[in-house]
Amino acid sequence: MYLSQRCWRMSSAAVNGLAGAGGGIIAQIITYPLQTVNTRQQTERSAKKKKASGAAIANTSTLFQMLQLFQTEGWGGLYSGLKPSLIGTAASQGIYYYFYQILKNKVEDLAVARGKKGLGDGTVGMLSWLGIAAVAGSINVLLTNPIWVLVTRMQTHTQAEKKIVESKKELLLKDVARANSIEVSILKDRLYKLDSEKPRPYGTIQAVREVYRESGIRGFWKGLIPTLIMVCNPSIQFMIYETLAKRLRSKRSGKELPKKNLTAMEVFLLGAIAKLGATVVTYPLLVVKSRLQAKQEIGRNVMSRYTGTIDAIIKMIRYEGLHGFYKGMGTKIVQSVFAASVLFMIKEELTESK
Repeated sequence: MYLSQRCWRMSSAAVNGLAGAGGGIIAQIITYPLQTVNTRQQTERSAKKKKASGAAIANTSTLFQMLQLFQTEGWGGLYSGLKPSLIGTAASQGIYYYFYQILKNKVEDLAVARGKKGLGDGTVGMLSWLGIAAVAGSINVLLTNPIWVLVTRMQTHTQAEKKIVESKKELLLKDVARANSIEVSILKDRLYKLDSEKPRPYGTIQAVREVYRESGIRGFWKGLIPTLIMVCNPSIQFMIYETLAKRLRSKRSGKELPKKNLTAMEVFLLGAIAKLGATVVTYPLLVVKSRLQAKQEIGRNVMSRYTGTIDAIIKMIRYEGLHGFYKGMGTKIVQSVFAASVLFMIKEELTESK
């Protein structure tokens, strides 16, 4: 009896892992263009004293940036890094939900055992949900961080290349101002060649080589500290979701259908509320993570290049102000809330159909 129950629990964890991976992939494909734009918004450096005009503000809108990205780079730009991102999403969601379900089963068993001894009501408390999500999230981060480093690099590659070209142009223009007539002609030729250069092909293999060349194996775990701290994001998300779901089910306990499952729309809305709360709280850490994982050439001077998490936080506060920690948050809220809602809805449908 115990063996069969244990096998069922393991099977349940595997089903949740696969359902989470499937839901995550679908949500990722639907919202990926928003994610690409958001990553570029997060990694763009700007001085805190610089004030934008009304037109400039309009031109930084998410919709405008998506259209501009499509015009200059096509679908390839909007979906840059999609392949490793899908692998990362499947791996992350699968690993997360698998370990989350295993831990959830164990904690629920402990809660029931404690309830029988008169030490509780037999249900899992809010802090326990938080701890379960945090442990599952930490395991996920340690195993999948290299994938997300590559995704960030691929999403921001064109952005970094443009900064490099701009820096080269500035240097050449300074040289032109100091050069004689013969040197000016040579420098102008260099400027023409620089303008006519096409972006180099950049795929997963190129990203792997670049990260390894810059920092070795350690480079694949850049941004690990803020990412580990960010496990509180899914922790808060699942704590809110499980708490709201539990309350909704308990309200039905006195009705005719006490054990009726949540509908797909209810799951969608609960997932949206949970993700919204978690995103608002943890967004600054996400910006720091993206800054560390992106190619440092996006920062055109030493002031906007970072050696680590603490260095990034100090420089962002000093040169960009608190505003820098919330760049692109509107885009992220739309993308993450919608993606999480789709994920929860698909996962619940897949697990309920088993």
